[in-house]
Amino acid sequence: MRTPTNRTVKVIPFQHSYTSGDTTPATCSSSLSGWRAKLQGMKMIDWIEAFLPCSRWIRTYNWREYLQPDMVSGITVGIMLVPQSMSYAKLAGLQPIYGLYTGLVPIFVYAIFGSSRQLAVGPVALVSLLVSNVLANVDSSGELYTELAILLSLMVGILECTMGLLRLGWLIRFISHSVISGFTTASAIVIALSQAKYFLGYSVVRSSEIIPLVKSIISGADKFSWPPFVMGSTFLAIMLTMKHLGKTRKNLRFLRAAGPLTAVVLGTTFVKIFHPSSISLVGNIPQGLPSFSIPKEFGLAKSLISTTFLITGVAILESVGIAKALAAKNGYELDSNQELFGLGVANIFGSFFSAYPATGSFSRSAVNNESGAKTGLSGIIMGIIICSTLLFMTPLFEYIPQCALAAIVISAVIGLVDYEEAMFLWRVDKKDFFLWTVTSATTLFFGVEIGVLVGVGFSLAFVIHESANPHIAVLGRLPGTTVYRNIKQYPEAYTYNGIVIVRIDAPFYFANTSFIKDRLREYEISVDQSGGKRGPEVERIHFVILEMAPVTYADSSAVQALKELYQEYKSRNIQIAIANPNRDVLLTLAKSGFIDLVGKEWCFVRVHDAVQVCLQHVQTSTSSSLKAPQVTLHNSSSYLDILKERRKADLTADEMESGERERLTSKDADPVMEPLLSGKSHK
Repeated sequence: MRTPTNRTVKVIPFQHSYTSGDTTPATCSSSLSGWRAKLQGMKMIDWIEAFLPCSRWIRTYNWREYLQPDMVSGITVGIMLVPQSMSYAKLAGLQPIYGLYTGLVPIFVYAIFGSSRQLAVGPVALVSLLVSNVLANVDSSGELYTELAILLSLMVGILECTMGLLRLGWLIRFISHSVISGFTTASAIVIALSQAKYFLGYSVVRSSEIIPLVKSIISGADKFSWPPFVMGSTFLAIMLTMKHLGKTRKNLRFLRAAGPLTAVVLGTTFVKIFHPSSISLVGNIPQGLPSFSIPKEFGLAKSLISTTFLITGVAILESVGIAKALAAKNGYELDSNQELFGLGVANIFGSFFSAYPATGSFSRSAVNNESGAKTGLSGIIMGIIICSTLLFMTPLFEYIPQCALAAIVISAVIGLVDYEEAMFLWRVDKKDFFLWTVTSATTLFFGVEIGVLVGVGFSLAFVIHESANPHIAVLGRLPGTTVYRNIKQYPEAYTYNGIVIVRIDAPFYFANTSFIKDRLREYEISVDQSGGKRGPEVERIHFVILEMAPVTYADSSAVQALKELYQEYKSRNIQIAIANPNRDVLLTLAKSGFIDLVGKEWCFVRVHDAVQVCLQHVQTSTSSSLKAPQVTLHNSSSYLDILKERRKADLTADEMESGERERLTSKDADPVMEPLLSGKSHK
């Protein structure tokens, strides 16, 4: 094998400044300057829209196009909300009137402070279950139970407002979708079982665990009554049929919202006509609007803190998620933190008018959107219907069968049983299926709060594990290109003798430094012993090239680890080369002195640049100490010059790979690599 003479290699220079004088963290300065510029550029109308999002649709409201669909959707969902709100109040252990109160003030307040134009706010099944769970040890027939439920609304509102103002909604992103799906599935089963007492005709223990519920249902089987079971099952079948027809046939879409009202009307009519003694009724419901009152029992607020966080988490995951999806579908922007603030204000005001915690309803929001809602006026129409109901219609509700309200709840939560998600996760990702299974099982057998804690704990554990054990790949060159990819993903990619190219696919920080160092040591040995290489035969590794483009962040621990690796490699006469670190990472490495330690000449824009320089050294000297490459910065090559040089670069690369270099003509005596980027900028 002929040993080529030294040749000059042209590489693309770094365009980043990594001098010691640049000491301002780029991320902090850009973030602060961005916020400062945004605040300075805000006009009066921008400030009004920030605090009163309703002004956005009020200013642009098109009465001819928007009024009719807003009226239709508001009336449709309002009719759906009246029986649902009473049903969910019963699920929460409260009197039905408090469900109507929860569907009144929060709706009006949210229409002003909320940014979603289609989200339907009010009582929902999952939050009602959480309220019932946290107050399980309190007598539901007493005044204390109601006061604590109202106090919980105030606490949830304050927490939501605080998180919205501090822009902390991102914290919930660490909870995976599989955890939420498992939790809602188990909760739906518990909710359905808790309503069984109204179908069976006898009392069932209050619990959020499946075993006590099933035991209570079985132990009271001798008290079973046929009339409420037949009536409740009939109403449930009617509502499920109407929901199915409303979803599958566009011309029957109105049936989906009319189901709950149909059950209430049929049940009330049957009771008024036949007066069955074995059917329990809702009973007297106070008439009139709720009066203003400040929540009480602040001394017991400490016992409600965990549920406050849980309900707020549900609000972020479900309500904000639904709101963002509806906003994207209808073509307007929505700030999740502002949405969270709007929900918080709605709950705070609601607590002053006897409401328990409210949030966005998936089913009612879907009906609202399908009915054509264009703006928040549809929510105001819903509030007007609830207001009219409280003023004029509550005497009619005295004869509503309890089994009809239970059927409404069961009909609503059946859709939350997401078994299809479990089947999908089993096919796609066993880890997420494990999260789904663990969360749903612990929620069913140990209660709602423990289920959430276990699910969140496992979710965070997986996040930490993935962060502490990041993906690291050995790269090889794809034939006929200057592209380097994972050799496991692309088996046809080839490597070079004496050179290891490693890509770190994660931020480099204290939690994963040990893992990354161990993998680098392993790759040095395993890659050195693997086949499928090109270039001159050498006895050991001479270069380790770190592709750092995916590394978005490096801390002091990462710098220290790199310095230790450098010293370790230096003792074995191995040189580290850095390829394409981003500006922030490069600044960190420069300020720590690592760039000066390694040598600026060993920092490259492309992996291909680093490979060509290292390959030249492998060819010229495999036993002597490493010399700095002769580098000519490619500062001003024109595009035409680059095209002319590509042919030379390809020829040179092929020759170097084979380890045989023929004597070139004098015209081609100084071949150069082709640069992929111009010398003007590099990010």
